[in-house]
Amino acid sequence: MYLEKINPYSVEKQHKRDKLHIAERISLLFDRGSFVEWYPDHEERNTGYDGVITGYGDIFGQKVYFYGQDFTCMGGTFGYEHSRQIIAILREAIASRRPIIGIYDGGGARIQEGAAAVAGCGELFNMNVMASGYIPQIAIVAGTCAGGAVYSPGLMDFVFTIDSISNMFVTGAKVINKVQGTDYLIEELGGAKIHSAVSGVAHFRMKDEQSCYQKVRKLVELLPPCCKKERIFQKNSYQEKNIRDIGTLLPKDRKKEYDVKPVIQTILDCDSFIEVQEEFAQNIVVGFGRLGGITVGMVANQTLCKQGSIDCDASDKAARLVQYCDCYNIPVITLADSTGFVMEAEQEYKGLIRHGAKMINAYAQATTIRLTVILRRAYGGPYIFMGCKQLGADRHYVWPDTEVAVMKAEGAVAVICHNQLSKLEGVEKKDYLEEQLRQYQKNYMNSNLVLERHFVDGEIEPEKTREVLYRDLISLSKMHPDVPPKKKHVNMPM
Repeated sequence: MYLEKINPYSVEKQHKRDKLHIAERISLLFDRGSFVEWYPDHEERNTGYDGVITGYGDIFGQKVYFYGQDFTCMGGTFGYEHSRQIIAILREAIASRRPIIGIYDGGGARIQEGAAAVAGCGELFNMNVMASGYIPQIAIVAGTCAGGAVYSPGLMDFVFTIDSISNMFVTGAKVINKVQGTDYLIEELGGAKIHSAVSGVAHFRMKDEQSCYQKVRKLVELLPPCCKKERIFQKNSYQEKNIRDIGTLLPKDRKKEYDVKPVIQTILDCDSFIEVQEEFAQNIVVGFGRLGGITVGMVANQTLCKQGSIDCDASDKAARLVQYCDCYNIPVITLADSTGFVMEAEQEYKGLIRHGAKMINAYAQATTIRLTVILRRAYGGPYIFMGCKQLGADRHYVWPDTEVAVMKAEGAVAVICHNQLSKLEGVEKKDYLEEQLRQYQKNYMNSNLVLERHFVDGEIEPEKTREVLYRDLISLSKMHPDVPPKKKHVNMPM
């Protein structure tokens, strides 16, 4: 096997590029001594080494399959045999119902192989799609991933990038600069920060390789190994946690912003929350954590960015997380606090209707456990979008003094009282407007209506939130989800 006879010169070549060798990466990723190099399509490797290592090992005792490109062999490029080896280990992971991790560090399809290299990539993409929603697929871009080959990590569940060494692009900077007459640097088109903060392709951006592999290990530990894996609630233990001060994390002034992440971390088990796509669409926070030992997905409005309003990217980000959780029967907990949509012409041009429909679709078609809490405000669309009972949430709660309305008081009064306001001027108009605002806030901007008509399941005290949500997880786990009408699949807005 290749790992048993590594050429020290190959290791040195990688270090000169400020990158680890594939052997070093494997040792950091897997439990000590657990990795087994394996090529399921070949009892004997008579085809020669083709720049990719495949096998399996343990991560916190859980078996995980693996493939990793070796840049020191033919630049880690995708040749036909190279792709076939990855496909073979992917097929084995599917058959074994175990997660798979791929390390990408290569220059794309192997030019000298022509159509064979392209065909190999196509077969790999097909296998990525076959595995999607069945076993977790994690891509680590630890070098360059270029050309058509970049769609393999693009089809996977989570993409990790690393500062200074990760580059993902379909068309390289040299070609774009030549065609457009520009002078982009490679990092400006496909660097780690671009895909983490701008394009949204990357789910995690890490400062170095060591921290990357540690984060991957933690994520694998949280995720179910396969969609067929039943939740094992009886093995989890709920520990009491003092969250009496959780209400103080929200400012008394409802117009003030606050960070929702401490609220999430207070509700979940200590140090269990992993945020996904932290730098992308920061007006919404998504990720995974544990509640009483049970893995849950989290979706929450972040008022620090755009006052928690929903836009195209936030819709995509939330929809993807909910859809992933539904694939693996991971319960979804939603914390709502939003006054509406981002009101910009650019958002309308980008298709806010189309993107927002993805979020509705994801929540409505999910059959996993869905629990929602409105923390402070839910106006109009965000009341619906953030996992409301009417979209199928199993439990929908409000905190005391929550505001639920169609829109902000200023906008509502301007519409309702338009005719009267147009007839008034000066102090009289100001006094009338202030009185109408008070009346609207008193009569319509509260949770009384949704509570009285049972549009939500009840009001809970903030300090009881963790306890109530855990109780619901346990009780709902014993129920069978509603079976949707039999059909091939929904036609999700794309």
